[in-house]
Amino acid sequence: MRARTSSFRHLTAVALCALSLEVNQTPKRNEKKSQFHIQSTQIPTQFRHSRHINHHRTSINRRIRHYHLGTSSMSDSNSHSPLKALTLTHVRYTKGDKLGYFLAWISLVPVFISLGGFVSHFIFRRELQGICFALGLLISQFINELIKTSVQQARPETCVLLEACDSHGWPSSHSQYMFFFATYFTLLQFRKRKNWGLFDYVVQLIVWALAFFTMVSRVYLGYHSVSQVFAGAVLGTVLGAAWYWGVQNMLIHYFPLIEDSPIGRRFYIKDTSHIPNVFKFEYDNARAARQKAINKSN
Repeated sequence: MRARTSSFRHLTAVALCALSLEVNQTPKRNEKKSQFHIQSTQIPTQFRHSRHINHHRTSINRRIRHYHLGTSSMSDSNSHSPLKALTLTHVRYTKGDKLGYFLAWISLVPVFISLGGFVSHFIFRRELQGICFALGLLISQFINELIKTSVQQARPETCVLLEACDSHGWPSSHSQYMFFFATYFTLLQFRKRKNWGLFDYVVQLIVWALAFFTMVSRVYLGYHSVSQVFAGAVLGTVLGAAWYWGVQNMLIHYFPLIEDSPIGRRFYIKDTSHIPNVFKFEYDNARAARQKAINKSN
């Protein structure tokens, strides 16, 4: 009977310790240690010197000290090393806004072009015109970062809600990217095809529509002002035209050297700019090669 009473007292004391700990804890980060530390006065007098209670109190205080050390180190690291978003892929929109949802996807078009377009182009085609196209876009984005760092024009006030105030806004990199792409692509198509068909006009319409809606999306979503996206569009158009002129009048003369170089032969890098219709050329050659293989097998 005495053993049961003693065990019951021990359990009651443990419960009182836990209850007093929950009551005294507060969510404030900079609370004093005394508010979390279990004092002996918080335990009933008859159980104050119990061996089990002292052990339980010591283990809880040890866990609280570890918690304080962990939260203090996290707060210190956050204060000294704030998080920074990658602006090219950082897109937020208002929940429930269908137009904002659509424009958020449009705003990611430069990422799709870079990863899905140029990376796959190099893997499967390795054509020098496409490689120069991608190189020009990289140079354009590098120039954009230099201008942003020099001008240091802030983004609109909505950047606080978007957590994008840690980067500058003039000129818009998305707008500059897309208008560089549209300008270079259009000039390249004019050079390759003299007589345009319906398909060519549809492709051009899609490309310029994507460039326009990308510019609109950056204003609608609150990442840029109107002047910032217009500055990006103008700069992208100028750089796209200038880079196209440089490639077609200067760099193109070095294409045969690149083809015959060890790197060109190793990775099968080629120039097809002298072929009017690359798709028809590859289609005809593929059919001819298959027919030759069939005749050889027979």
